[in-house]
Amino acid sequence: MKFSEQWLREWVNPELSSIELAEQLSMAGLEVDGIEPVAGEFTGVVVGEVKECGQHPNADKLQVTKVDVGGEELIDIVCGAANCRKGIKVAVATVGAVLPGDFKIKQSKLRGEPSHGMLCSASELELSDDHDGIIELPADATVGEDFRVWMGLNDSTLDIDLTPNRADCLGIRGLAREVGVLNKLDVQVPSIAEVPASITDSVAINLVAPDACPRYLGRVIRNVNVSAKSPLWLQERLRRSGIRCIDPVVDITNYVLLEQGHPMHAFDLAALKGSIQVRMANNGEQITLLDGQEVSLQNDVLVIADEEKALAMAGIFGGEGSGVTESSKDIFLESAFFAPDAIMGRARRYGLHTDASHRYERGVDPELQKVAMERASALILEICGGEAGPIVEAVSAEHLPKPAHIQLRANRLARLLGIDVATTEVEGILQRLGFTVSKDAEGWQVSVPTYRFDISIEEDLIEEIARVYGYNNIPVEAPVAPLRMHRSAEAQLPVRQLQHAMLAQGYQEAITYSFVDPKQQAQLYPDLAALTLPHPISIEMSSMRLGLWPGLLSAAGYNQKRQQQSVRLFETGLRFTPDEQAENGIRQEPMLAGVMLGTVQGEHWQDGVRAVDFYDMKGHVEMLLRATGRFSEFRFVASEHSALHPGQSAAIYRGEQLIGFCGALHPQFEKMFGIKGRAFVFELDLARLREREVPVAGIISRYPSIRRDIAVLVDRNVAAGEVLEVIRKVGANQLVDLNLFDVYTGDNVPATQRSLAIALTLQAADRTLEDQEVTNLIATVVETLQNEFNAVLRDS
Repeated sequence: MKFSEQWLREWVNPELSSIELAEQLSMAGLEVDGIEPVAGEFTGVVVGEVKECGQHPNADKLQVTKVDVGGEELIDIVCGAANCRKGIKVAVATVGAVLPGDFKIKQSKLRGEPSHGMLCSASELELSDDHDGIIELPADATVGEDFRVWMGLNDSTLDIDLTPNRADCLGIRGLAREVGVLNKLDVQVPSIAEVPASITDSVAINLVAPDACPRYLGRVIRNVNVSAKSPLWLQERLRRSGIRCIDPVVDITNYVLLEQGHPMHAFDLAALKGSIQVRMANNGEQITLLDGQEVSLQNDVLVIADEEKALAMAGIFGGEGSGVTESSKDIFLESAFFAPDAIMGRARRYGLHTDASHRYERGVDPELQKVAMERASALILEICGGEAGPIVEAVSAEHLPKPAHIQLRANRLARLLGIDVATTEVEGILQRLGFTVSKDAEGWQVSVPTYRFDISIEEDLIEEIARVYGYNNIPVEAPVAPLRMHRSAEAQLPVRQLQHAMLAQGYQEAITYSFVDPKQQAQLYPDLAALTLPHPISIEMSSMRLGLWPGLLSAAGYNQKRQQQSVRLFETGLRFTPDEQAENGIRQEPMLAGVMLGTVQGEHWQDGVRAVDFYDMKGHVEMLLRATGRFSEFRFVASEHSALHPGQSAAIYRGEQLIGFCGALHPQFEKMFGIKGRAFVFELDLARLREREVPVAGIISRYPSIRRDIAVLVDRNVAAGEVLEVIRKVGANQLVDLNLFDVYTGDNVPATQRSLAIALTLQAADRTLEDQEVTNLIATVVETLQNEFNAVLRDS
């Protein structure tokens, strides 16, 4: 919104410069975007009167004038403006004047005639872009007076960018109220007297949609001279506010809009048929707007209509057929309150944005309509003449906004602002803002005026106090945040540590949706029922995941299609399993899963290219299991899973409890996820994986260790892990390391058996082990293996 600073200072005049005033408004939440002078820089221009005007003897388009500028003699000036004539008062740039652009006026001759100055147009003084003729001043302009002073051009236009909640400041009335509050000054509100009715003519008003328009005022004014010219003071105030002049009636409604912040509209009374109907449009109803645009209305658009047709889009744009024209003699003046919800979004729907819609969709004071009507009526009678009828008001009190009544607690105010504002200061701020304040036990009871429709809760009042008190007056204090050590169970392995371990193996962390394609999931988990969403994002994301594999495999296929030769992804997240025993009928379990495919590493001159295999994946899983400090509790058991390749999958147990699976993806699913080549996956119960052994300080042996190697023959169906587990039990505390370093099948080994070469490292904490002790322990190990697995010690 643009407005004249000089106009504002007529209402309230703080002892602040333009820059200081702009800063004050900005800090109060009314951001000033710019300050511009209302005219160009010029000197030496005075008010003059054309005493003589005749044709130039040597030029058809020039005139020779004699102009009175308040001096002892008339001065000769040659002028080419078509509107130059005897008797008008004009702006005269005298010899020595400097116009915008550093243009200096000198004595000269034009086609042989002397010219001692220049009669100025508005564009030459940078008042506007109008260069069609010279400026014509009112007859009461004082000859010889400095034109800049007489016009009040030592003024600035302030451009304020208001937030949508501060529509109460979309007028000089509201802005002056704000400036008065900020500077503790009284506002000089112009006296607006009631305009008495001199005729009885009126138009009946029917509120068909009272919820959209609960108050509508109308007045008939007859014998209006629409051809009259708007006075210069009115034209200037509109110009300095960025509004062009059209005709006096429209200019006056625009003036009231700027002054009071209330939109108005005038209809040609002759175009009205019967009473005014404030109703919703009929679906498809046609109306031609003032700009000539024809629109088809929808049934949620509020219109002002007569008994035959729609006349205007209420609060947005008038209709061409009912607008005031040069031939209009009688007008019907409208001043109404339209509910913001009835106007909001309607203008944009039709590609419109008007000053009226800008205000109505944000809100106007529901008590301001009569004031605006009286102000506009008085100005029309003063400028255009005419006879005013009585004001007709239609109102639905039950639909008018009700003023808010809010409790403001003193302790809440102090806590949110961080300072104690004196009681007298709080009450003074609220009262200057127009609020009614009464003290109570906890603070204050505050009644909000109708023009502050943005105030509805306690925090709104606190914000008002803060901005008027001044944000700069609130001391900056660093908040105190006491630090507390978070309790961390040492027996729980941090998830972050597992994630870092995966990153160290070349994996990238992925985050996939918990919603998956039900068809893909049903094929991976055919024996499990999934939870189906009642309102999914899409049909491909309508099922809650039973595991993390569907999302990871889709992501892996997506990356492989984009020329990624090696893909390693992992994710930590929840899986959702229907369970009647669980809360809300669904069991949510944290899981850690991964997928790898492609090559182990890029091409290399020495190693070539090798594709990942089951043991690469198994090694990564074992790395996670070792982080618990209880790797011996875990075991891999050959098993089948509906999503994995038979013979290349294993179940992972911790003790007797199943905690996950790993293996190769079944080939039948590779195409479904867009994967080329073998893909290997794993998934682990994160809660069980995080259980780790708490480190206990112990004695480090100072005594030497002893290594003994044995090779035993066992049946091929005996798992090496089972053999190692038995040896660990027998070795007890003296066995400090155990390693399977060779598996052999071939010559000298029966076809149904294989040879396992195992290294045992023995050490005691309190002494050096003797050979006999070691020999006895190895014999016990061999005997136990023979009993458990029918193992035989190899001789060579």
